Amino acid sequence: MKLGTGIGWRPEIADAVEALPGIDWVEAVAENLCEDHLPASLTRLRERGVTVVPHGVSLGLGGADRPDPGRLAGLAARAELLGAPLVTEHVAFVRAGGPLSASPVLEAGHLLPVPRTWDALDVLCENVRIAQDSLPVPLALENIAALISWPGEELTEGQFLAELVERTGVRLLIDVANLHTNHVNRGEDPSTALDELPVEAIAYVHVAGGGEKDGVWHDTHAHPVTRPVLDVLKQLRSRVDPPGVLLERDDDFPPAEELAGELTAIRGALASAAAAPAAGRQRPARAPEPAPRAAGARERTGLSQTALLSTLVAGTPAPDGFDRRRLGVQSRALAGKRAEVVAKVAPELPEILGGGYREAFLAYARNRPMSAGYRRDALGFAEHLLVTDRPADEAARRRLTRWWQERAAPRPPRRGTRLVHAARTALLGR
Repeated sequence: MKLGTGIGWRPEIADAVEALPGIDWVEAVAENLCEDHLPASLTRLRERGVTVVPHGVSLGLGGADRPDPGRLAGLAARAELLGAPLVTEHVAFVRAGGPLSASPVLEAGHLLPVPRTWDALDVLCENVRIAQDSLPVPLALENIAALISWPGEELTEGQFLAELVERTGVRLLIDVANLHTNHVNRGEDPSTALDELPVEAIAYVHVAGGGEKDGVWHDTHAHPVTRPVLDVLKQLRSRVDPPGVLLERDDDFPPAEELAGELTAIRGALASAAAAPAAGRQRPARAPEPAPRAAGARERTGLSQTALLSTLVAGTPAPDGFDRRRLGVQSRALAGKRAEVVAKVAPELPEILGGGYREAFLAYARNRPMSAGYRRDALGFAEHLLVTDRPADEAARRRLTRWWQERAAPRPPRRGTRLVHAARTALLGR
């Protein structure tokens, strides 16, 4: 299906998206949509004939556990509500722990890279087949940006994705900004990845901006698209004419004219790189067949992912072979994103706490990994402040108490709640 040129639909820029010229389709984060009704803006776009694709972020198909049936059903319902031609997700894990590792479930709150190993590939392929059987439309999976590398990887990114397509028939969503990010952070050549990919499996392409911090490149979706990212887009276009290309922006939204300018730059990059004739390129050889392995790929994958995530969100010792400095950068990035998302989910908290919100939340998150969603995280943070007699300002504390009461329980947490916190801490092994 030919999609054309699109942009990520977000509530903050809904009016701008509707007014932008030349928009053929939009992509909406699936988890931000209700299952039974659409925002008025998306309804108007659909009435105009604009295709809307739901983009999932929470399935965690690269995780050790099989996909959650409830999450799959929710993604399927949104696809049907939108009349979408396909749905998309990520090659990533977003949680770990549970029965496979006999440990508490931990949520990353972000997309984390799976190890490019045969074990992880086996698990991912089975999870993808389960998802495909549960969805009413085809599935495409996106390559992610990463700050860290797994030790002992057995496949390149291109080989890993090519094997995934070969085994499952899943389509690909190639993010050229993520290829650039992995080039800067992990030394991986985008050209090599593109050469190894089955480009005929590409459903569409993401283009986004980023920025440098702590000596690494962060895929922020909050900065303008850079020239190196457009250069990777040109490399991809020289190999294949992608069915669709989409501009992503998730934060620090610019005026509509700047979004239009970025779309113009994307169209220009595509136009300047004509696709090479298919006969002029040879498919790279498949990755070598793996050596026979013992059963238990899910268990091994679960243990390794739990150990890594525990380091990132709970401060446990780093697993052998990882770059400890990079783990620290990733850990701070996860905590920072967690603070930002909680502030969006519960905007009253930064209003009540003022300039002290971020410091207080990061201190809270340092010892309390997220084990459920962001709304539960916001309640847990407020509860923690109240049982420790904070904030110091009495009027602010009263406001926080009322906020907590309206959302959690008719009575505010008492000092006795400290026992519950202590029990949770003991269960988490801290």
